[in-house]
Amino acid sequence: MIYLDNAATARPNGEAVKAALHFLEKDFYNPSAMYKEGFQIHREVESARKNILAKVADIAAFDFIFTSCGSESDNQVIFSCARRGNFVTTLGEHAAIFNSAADLKRRGVEVRFAKLKNDGSVDEENLLCLVDANTTLVSVIHVNNETGAINDIASIAKKVKTKNPSTVFHSDGVQAFGKIPFRMSAAIDFYSVSAHKIGGIRGIAGLVRSKKKNLFPLIYGGGQEGGLRGGTENVFAIKQFEYAAEQKFLNLEKDLKKVSSLNEIVRAGLDKNLFRILSSEQASPYILSISAPGLRGETLMHMINDQGVLVGTGSACSSRNRYSRVILACGVEERYAEGVLRISFSAENTEKEVTDAVKIINECAAKLSESLK
Repeated sequence: MIYLDNAATARPNGEAVKAALHFLEKDFYNPSAMYKEGFQIHREVESARKNILAKVADIAAFDFIFTSCGSESDNQVIFSCARRGNFVTTLGEHAAIFNSAADLKRRGVEVRFAKLKNDGSVDEENLLCLVDANTTLVSVIHVNNETGAINDIASIAKKVKTKNPSTVFHSDGVQAFGKIPFRMSAAIDFYSVSAHKIGGIRGIAGLVRSKKKNLFPLIYGGGQEGGLRGGTENVFAIKQFEYAAEQKFLNLEKDLKKVSSLNEIVRAGLDKNLFRILSSEQASPYILSISAPGLRGETLMHMINDQGVLVGTGSACSSRNRYSRVILACGVEERYAEGVLRISFSAENTEKEVTDAVKIINECAAKLSESLK
């Protein structure tokens, strides 16, 4: 089996799992317990918090809240910071932002969507035109989860703050964290990250928060996470996240170079008569969206799957829709949008795997195309 759907989820880092297992089997104590064993576990959680945060931000200016997933992190910011005025975001956001925006409308908050460029990045000029004196929150995805387009969020956040200094700026960094070089700037207030895209297990994620910004809990409970998220902490998952992040950031540049090479193999090897590449050369190399015009992506995906290759048809969170709203927002015609596949890489993939996958993808597309004549 050749796994090329790493943007949906990545294989957990085995070494990180083993290193964290004793927090599941032996040191299982509640971090809020008052006895010394509980306090020691509390210290382990705080150590993980600082170590993960330090990978992307100054720990003196930012803090880190553990959540269950990137969607929860996104939701907490939106429903804390967009309670009045208007909320500005983009047509290229993950469903966690896009669908939350629909609920904001129901609550009486005005929502404004910025247009996308052809590669899936935001049209910055259009975005800034939507920001005004009543804009309470702006959210711009860092790396588009369908096309891999990279938004320069540091620059965008600075421009937003120039236009309205009181506006809160958030970015969903789930597809960027641990994959492309990045440090939080002072203009970025919140940044969502997730463990399972970088070798962590599912069920643990986080939110980077400027210490100058207020936040309200989505989950009320016993005052964990500084009162911002109730519920007993999943120490095993937190420590495994820490260990996986340590390995990922240690190898970030090396992995980026390798994945770029794998991406190029696919770009060069795809049959140009059958496929159109949608992701730009400047996109994150971890994500490559392609289209087989005249073919249905879901049908092609299943044929490829039957041959031992796993790819996606776009965001796993939007897989039930015939057309991706993000791809359509990029200006892609429906006949192209229907045939979209998303290939997403990991540094664990090999050149042989990718070369074999390209061969299978080409053969399946040719067979499907021939059957429709």
